[in-house]
Amino acid sequence: QNTPRGAGDWSTVEQALGRKGAMQPGDVIRFSFPRRDLQVTARGVRIRPAFALGSWVAFKDVGGRHAMVMGDLVLTEDEVNSVISRLQQGGVEQTAVHNHVLDESPRVMYVHISAHANPESVARTIRSALETTRTPLDTATASSSAASLDLDTAQIDRTLGYSGRANGGVYQFSIPRAHRITENGREVPPSMGLGTVINFQPTGSGRAAITGDFVMTAREVNPVIRALRQSGIEVTALHSHMLNEQPRLFFMHFWANDDALKLARGLRSALDATSSRRSVGR
Repeated sequence: QNTPRGAGDWSTVEQALGRKGAMQPGDVIRFSFPRRDLQVTARGVRIRPAFALGSWVAFKDVGGRHAMVMGDLVLTEDEVNSVISRLQQGGVEQTAVHNHVLDESPRVMYVHISAHANPESVARTIRSALETTRTPLDTATASSSAASLDLDTAQIDRTLGYSGRANGGVYQFSIPRAHRITENGREVPPSMGLGTVINFQPTGSGRAAITGDFVMTAREVNPVIRALRQSGIEVTALHSHMLNEQPRLFFMHFWANDDALKLARGLRSALDATSSRRSVGR
């Protein structure tokens, strides 16, 4: 029996993870675990959870009582290997372990995960792994969710050519690739972590810190690096997030803290060096 579950039939997974998920395009359900417990500063900027400290996991039903699962867990250095051990015990694999930003204190690592199995079992394993960390597992909403944004978001949208959204005091973009991406022959929706992510966190007087990651094929990597550096945007990491995807993808993280519109122009130049899906009217 290979009938996918309905969009509303994730209650057992939600119960195992202890929170409601949010449906995303492509029949994906995504769960967020913001690291509200961490007080991380990078280059003098206090990082909001929505900016660079958000653990997440995404599930897509693929029939046969199986789900494709991907995610990214934000961990302190002392949490990494206890989480890996617990995940491995439950059959959830790791596809990358690395940094995303530079000069942050305390140090933060990111563990990317993947599974193709019974979704309830995977959810229980992920919950068990998170219980070995200090990740808040209650469902309280951070007070910053309604924080005002001291940014000209309309002009940022026009400059980038896409529409962002406010979340937890951060202005966020997720820009899909223009072409189909598969893993082990199965299509992976952009909402499972395959869109270029750009986050703006206001730092006052029209300035913003920016971070995120560009999703690129090999030939795009160095044109994007050149565009970012010509705009004064730092490259903070370049690596893979997956193991068996086609085409092969690379993920590049970045950082700057400057005039928000100046940074938006630099990011647009870098986006133009990628094969990203055009937004309506662009």
